[in-house]
Amino acid sequence: MTVTTEVVLAAEGLTKHFPVRKRGRELLSRTNHVVHAVDDVDLVLRRGWVTALVGESGSGKSTVARLLAQLYPRTSGDIRLHGESAAVSTARGGRRFREYSRKVQMIFQDPFASLNPVHTVRYHLTRALRIHGRAGKGKQELHSALAELLGRVQLTPAESYLDKYPHELSGGQRQRVAIARALAADPEALLADEPVSMLDVSIRLGVLNLLRNLKERLNLAILYITHDIASARYFADDTLVMYAGRMVEGGDSETVTQHPAHPYTRLLVDSAPDPDRITGSAQGLVQEEGVGEPPSLITPPDGCRFHPRCPFVMDKCRTALPPRFDVGDTETHWAACWLFEEAKA
Repeated sequence: MTVTTEVVLAAEGLTKHFPVRKRGRELLSRTNHVVHAVDDVDLVLRRGWVTALVGESGSGKSTVARLLAQLYPRTSGDIRLHGESAAVSTARGGRRFREYSRKVQMIFQDPFASLNPVHTVRYHLTRALRIHGRAGKGKQELHSALAELLGRVQLTPAESYLDKYPHELSGGQRQRVAIARALAADPEALLADEPVSMLDVSIRLGVLNLLRNLKERLNLAILYITHDIASARYFADDTLVMYAGRMVEGGDSETVTQHPAHPYTRLLVDSAPDPDRITGSAQGLVQEEGVGEPPSLITPPDGCRFHPRCPFVMDKCRTALPPRFDVGDTETHWAACWLFEEAKA
């Protein structure tokens, strides 16, 4: 199926390297080391579409979100909003950044840390509405705007929540307030950085259903960052897999999660909890090959970064970085793996 949905936000060759502080004898060296947190990432966020970014901890997922939110300056690459370059090169807080943040908002992983504990829900939402010029004129319009925001995230009646502090709310309620604060800008794209990982299992589904409902009602483009590939299949329209700072596979969520092509994606799928695997009735069990630790991002391996852990490693994998190859089962499914070189030829 060819996707024709309007592209809201796109990253082209997005790269972020963090400098490593020198210590001891390193101060005498002229060599400057960097952490290759994100390298050459391409992705698009489409209106009314959820794109999942999946990978284990340290793979660079959250860095991508912060780059797209322009909370980090990029090392190279470009960010395009509706096809036009929107990268902010000046200090954050300027007019260009504020205009950009009206269109692109971020939801953080820990709702308690992202809300100021000394201020009420009313303060958080009022401040957001005023910053983005949506507080109305007078107390009545402001109260109506606050009630509408809380109604969107299913915290009703508003009077029961407006004067509460973050510590008086449950984890799920705090995250809903954080989502409401993001919606105060009336954004076109939401960057959700593991929005349910800090919540109890029993309420995660409710927050995901809320985000899905908001996507459909407000026609939002959503980037859903998670380490749980099973939830990506449930929640996202398409899925991108990231390993050690690089994209390794992408396509529609059903295909990527049910027919993974890249050996790393297969490892993620096999690592997800599966009742059939516990009872021994699953067809494929987790392989002993492919285990191990991710590589150092200060001195990443040459070629494919997954090759030290890959059970199918070839000599070429150790020296040459694989481009994206079409897997061939669907129009949009691709994998950055030399195993699919012949299929492209």
